[in-house]
Amino acid sequence: MKKSVLAGFAAGTLLSVAVMSGLNPTAWNGSAFANDSNTYRQLNLFGDVFERVRADYVEPTDDAKLVENAINGMLTSLDPHSSYMTPKTFRDMQVQTRGEFGGLGIEVTMENGVVKVVTPIDDTPASRAGLRPNDYITHIDGTQILGMTLSDAVDKMRGPANSSITLTVVRKGVDEPFEVKLTRAIITIKSVRYEREGDIGYIRITSFNEQTSDLLDEAVTNLTRQIGPSKLRGFILDLRNNPGGLLDQAIAVSDEFMDGGEIVSTRGRHADDTQRYNARRGDVTNGKPIIVLLNGGSASASEIVAGALQDHRRATILGTRSFGKGSVQTIIPLGSDGALRLTTARYYTPSGRSIQAKGIDPDIVVTQTPPEDKKRPSGIGESSLPGHLSADDGDEMAGSDNFVPSDKKEDKQLLYAIDLLNGVKQDAAFLGGRTSSAMAN
Repeated sequence: MKKSVLAGFAAGTLLSVAVMSGLNPTAWNGSAFANDSNTYRQLNLFGDVFERVRADYVEPTDDAKLVENAINGMLTSLDPHSSYMTPKTFRDMQVQTRGEFGGLGIEVTMENGVVKVVTPIDDTPASRAGLRPNDYITHIDGTQILGMTLSDAVDKMRGPANSSITLTVVRKGVDEPFEVKLTRAIITIKSVRYEREGDIGYIRITSFNEQTSDLLDEAVTNLTRQIGPSKLRGFILDLRNNPGGLLDQAIAVSDEFMDGGEIVSTRGRHADDTQRYNARRGDVTNGKPIIVLLNGGSASASEIVAGALQDHRRATILGTRSFGKGSVQTIIPLGSDGALRLTTARYYTPSGRSIQAKGIDPDIVVTQTPPEDKKRPSGIGESSLPGHLSADDGDEMAGSDNFVPSDKKEDKQLLYAIDLLNGVKQDAAFLGGRTSSAMAN
């Protein structure tokens, strides 16, 4: 079974230069703006405006907040995905991409000013302590939650593994609030969920964090064992409404199903910025048929996986057109000041298709009509975002709907995929178990 740990774009290096430090700008060979004296006049203008705001605004200002907003304004004017990340936002992103944190293991929401338990995660401190769905948490270590944001409450519940926390819980049917004492543990964010659908393995990837490829390995192994290699008809890889994540995990997931060939390339501003990522020998499914489910909520890393498997004719893509986020964001840490998220390249599929503002078109189109209260405005997708990077050839496409029914019996896309793998339905676009690495024309 292949395991891949590849360098992605989760970290970077920042060269900081103090404009007013007396350094000679002409010494920065190769910098496009270093010799442009107009740039420095504009920076002086910014300084003048900043000082005037500090001195004359009707109320006292927060200098740090002014600078933070100025930086963020500069970055968001570039494209929708470049931004400044405050220290807290950066920490939250690291938790998201690591896929684990010290905590209790409960999914929560906010209702009527208190935290409501959606569900405790199996085999975590919350489930072992007996917390139940629809429990209300009113106090954390004696501090009332009323008035906090959900984010603040979650931050208070997280903490170092083996540290203690006391929750005050209100439960329907229990007359008085009661306290539950828990010990925090390392909680793994399960980005991969799987189950057996008859003789078919169903795998849902909700995001691409540092745990994803290992969890995918586990899913394929367990499903193959449960069903039996000879009875296993194939796999359904559900990437619907998956917003993406780490580039290296998108590469690793694609690699699991491919037996060689290019997975994706990234092309930046300069020709020597181009990078290509290739699969190694070996396919964890041993050539079993794969159907990838895609919709308008599938973006970025999801589109990389779908594009690679489609171009190599390794999987059949079923559903509707994906979101169309085909750009690379490099995260550049700024020490104690947070981080810079900067768009630095575009993604291209193995055949050279750009995903940006176009998305991935499915081989088999199966639409699902959402109820009126869940319909999105038409044309939602990367191409609808103000300031988005344009498609290479200008031929932009609108995204599709992202509705997925909660009841599997009403999920037309999933049911169609199951029928194809079971042989109940026939479709000329269904590839079966072919594993040719030839590019689609």
